[in-house]
Amino acid sequence: MTTIGTTPTAPPPGHDDQEEFRRLDEFVCFTLYSAQRALMSAYRPLLDKIGLTYPQYLVLVALYENGPSLVKGLGAKLHLDYGTLTPLLKRLEAAGLVTRRRRADDERLVEVSLTEEGTALRCQANESVPSLDFALGLTDGELEQLKTLLRRMTAGVAAYTGATG
Repeated sequence: MTTIGTTPTAPPPGHDDQEEFRRLDEFVCFTLYSAQRALMSAYRPLLDKIGLTYPQYLVLVALYENGPSLVKGLGAKLHLDYGTLTPLLKRLEAAGLVTRRRRADDERLVEVSLTEEGTALRCQANESVPSLDFALGLTDGELEQLKTLLRRMTAGVAAYTGATG
């Protein structure tokens, strides 16, 4: 059996491909899924303290980093489609953390900005939601290598599937 990213190998003589089942720990997707669930479980109680979900927190971090942003740009940065991002932004707006306004120069474009409350939440978030990089048990070099590999993997899968994000 050949998997993406491995060198193809011939099955041993007498081997029936139909009867082969891969174990869960052989799937990269399962390893990533497990790691993601573990990280989200660690972040959830920290984010609960400031009343945010992880995707909402990522939107705010992107706005802290880039300032006012178009919805389309936020979606691209966060790898979220419009149908996922819009309800997220509506909830953040209802909570008084962001505003959404159509651009005067092109009403098709919607710009998202932090409110004073959203900006003030940054200090609270920095105190309440520390980076959990230390919990991964990796050195700084390993963390950088991991991020590089994950970015390359994301780009490779996007290229393979024709996805744009």
